[in-house]
Amino acid sequence: MFDEKLVIPAIFIGFALLEILVGRFSPKGRVSTRDAVIEAVSTLTIILLTVPAIFAIAPLLVEWVRPGSEGALAFLPWWVMLAILLIGDDMTQYWWHRASHTFPWLYNLHRAHHSGGYMSVRIAYRNNLFYYLFMPGIWVSAVLVYLGFGPVYIAYLIVKMSVIFGAHSSWRWDEPLYRIKALSPLMWVIERTISTPATHAAHHGLHKEDGVTHYKGNYGNLLFFWDVLFGTAKITRRYPEHYGIEGLEPVSTAHELAWPLVRK
Repeated sequence: MFDEKLVIPAIFIGFALLEILVGRFSPKGRVSTRDAVIEAVSTLTIILLTVPAIFAIAPLLVEWVRPGSEGALAFLPWWVMLAILLIGDDMTQYWWHRASHTFPWLYNLHRAHHSGGYMSVRIAYRNNLFYYLFMPGIWVSAVLVYLGFGPVYIAYLIVKMSVIFGAHSSWRWDEPLYRIKALSPLMWVIERTISTPATHAAHHGLHKEDGVTHYKGNYGNLLFFWDVLFGTAKITRRYPEHYGIEGLEPVSTAHELAWPLVRK
C-alpha cells in the first residue's frame, strides 16, 4: 500500500545508505557529537512538529478568510498547479534562502545549516528550529493543498526533495556524468535547471578564494534556474575541498538551534 508520508523519509534513507556505501556519511574528524545533536533535533522537529503544525493551521486561516474554500482550485489542470507550486513554493524558498544570507538577523536562523564542515544528506534539514516555521513556501504549499493541489503536490514534493537531498549528498551523482563528453550538452541544461551536488557544494564552501566557493549565491533548492534568472549562479563543475563558515565565531548548540530564545 502506498503511503506518501513514508516516501520522503525513504528517499532520505536511500541517500544516507549510498553515502555509507562510499564512506562519506560521517567523515572522520569532521562530524562531532554537537553536529549529530543539531542534525537530529532539527530534522525531527521539521518532520514531526513544524510541517504538521503548518499544514494544520493553514486550513484554519483559509477558512477564517474565505469559508468553504476546501478544494476550491481542484479544477485546475495539473500543469497549472505545478507552475503555481514552482513559483509559490520553490521561488519563494529561493528568496527566503537568499534573504537569509543578506540580513544578519535572519542568518541566525540559517547559520546551523552551514556550520558543519562537510556535505551530506544529514545536513539537508539542519537549521534553526524557527527557520522552516517562518518559511513562506511551506505556508503557501499548505494553503494550496487545502485548495485542492494535494495529488500534484505529492508528486512535486517527491521530485523536489529528491533533488534537494541529492544536492546536499556527499554521493556526487553528477561527478561521473561530467566526465562523459557525449553528455556535456545534457549536463549543461541539467545544471542550469536543477540544483546539483556541484552547484550546491559551492554554496557550502569555506574559502571563497578557492575559485569554487560561492556562498553569496547558488541559493536554488529544486530549481537552480532561479539563480540563473536572478544573477546568483556560479557553475564550475568542481567541489570545494573544505566546507563551513569562513571566520565563524563559536556559539552554543542551543544558540544555533533556538536563537533568538537563546543568545549565548
